Amino acid sequence: MNQTYLDNLAEISANIKNASLRSGDNIKLVLVSKSQKKDSIKKIYDLGYRSFGENYLQEAKEKIESLNDCNIEWHFIGRLQSNKIREIVKLFDWIHTVSSKKHMDMIEKFSMECNKIMNVCIQINIDGEKSKSGLSLNQVDDFISISENYRNIQTRGIMAIPSKTNALEKKEQSYALLSEKFTELRAKLVNFDTLSLGMSNDYKLALAHNANLIRIGTLVFGARKK
Repeated sequence: MNQTYLDNLAEISANIKNASLRSGDNIKLVLVSKSQKKDSIKKIYDLGYRSFGENYLQEAKEKIESLNDCNIEWHFIGRLQSNKIREIVKLFDWIHTVSSKKHMDMIEKFSMECNKIMNVCIQINIDGEKSKSGLSLNQVDDFISISENYRNIQTRGIMAIPSKTNALEKKEQSYALLSEKFTELRAKLVNFDTLSLGMSNDYKLALAHNANLIRIGTLVFGARKK
């Protein structure tokens, strides 16, 4: 890991600290380690960072099992597939990409089998992009009502990936809508405390709109090898 990326990590951490002081919120940094080797994760871990995100089950499994002695909180941030949910529940502490009752039912079943409480975020497709999963904003309240029936799932918040065009052009409407919805839900729901929003290209914009969990990969680990 070269000095540029260490400097980036220090800058991101400083920006998070400043945003936390402004908002009074505890902002979490999840380092997205997909395509990274376990040694790279361990180097970041040794700097004091404890939350890492993975997109692909098979790739993540080897890393999670080999780093079992580390006190890492693992976040699944990839597209959910029914045939992989059992293993995802077993390995991860959080799932950020839930948007169907079918998957909630499966997460509940397998969480009961593992005797664990799974933290989940409801994914919102804020810009209605066909390439992305997620609910529309007007579907969220009904989904929240369903989620309250599960005993082994803790619905912690909402997650979204605004369009790259909006991020590049610094169009703030999608971010503002997500912030407004999160504030509304947080005020009335117990343990609903997470707005998972912002990646390497838009995390500053997300922080400006009350995101308190950001997911950073490229800025810290460099561009992914194809």
